Amino acid sequence: MPMPSPLHAERPEFVAEYLALFEGAPMQSLEEVRFAVLDSETTGLDPRRDRLITIGGVAVLNGEIVIADAFDAMLKVAYNASSVTVHGITRHQARDGRDEPDALEDFLRWLGNSVIVGHHIGHDILTLNAAFERHFGFEMRNRSLDTMDLTLHLEKDGAFPGQSEIKDFSLDGLCRRFGVRPHDRHTAAGDAFLTAQVFLHLLALARRCGRSTLDALCMPFATEPGT
Repeated sequence: MPMPSPLHAERPEFVAEYLALFEGAPMQSLEEVRFAVLDSETTGLDPRRDRLITIGGVAVLNGEIVIADAFDAMLKVAYNASSVTVHGITRHQARDGRDEPDALEDFLRWLGNSVIVGHHIGHDILTLNAAFERHFGFEMRNRSLDTMDLTLHLEKDGAFPGQSEIKDFSLDGLCRRFGVRPHDRHTAAGDAFLTAQVFLHLLALARRCGRSTLDALCMPFATEPGT
């Protein structure tokens, strides 16, 4: 964990409150765990150089998507990047977006100590952490769960008998596998909601396969040597 920068020696109160959530936190059953299903759209694929454009999230609690417990923010964009062909958000469209520090503060308050869930979530976490480090001198401490990793674990566990081997590792691919109708794709809020629907299917399969602990759900998938 990186040490705070001298520029951020005195952290804002909301950061201190967030960090305090991880001190002596009690163990929770899976039914009590709040999962924060996230997605973000960014100006590119370099977390240190590129910037957040939108952040979307929705909570999953006790096997249900909590529609009322959601987050959605568009940030100001300084320039039109090549990624506009994916998410469709131009600098002009984002002119009324939020300043990054303000959006990050509200996002952190919404996130709390929830377990982060996302599809190929590593890039989103790296980009968010770069933004938090840039403005406030810290990185998120939440546990995370990648839906693709969990899907591959479940495939290895035999959760998909009679189905073909997973070869499409995209969110669209998982939506097709679980019969989730893609809607509002390539928006942060839309992709977060689609991922949450996929995640519910994965949770049900995980229970059947005996993956009944948070550790088992969050375990990264490591490809065997030579495969």
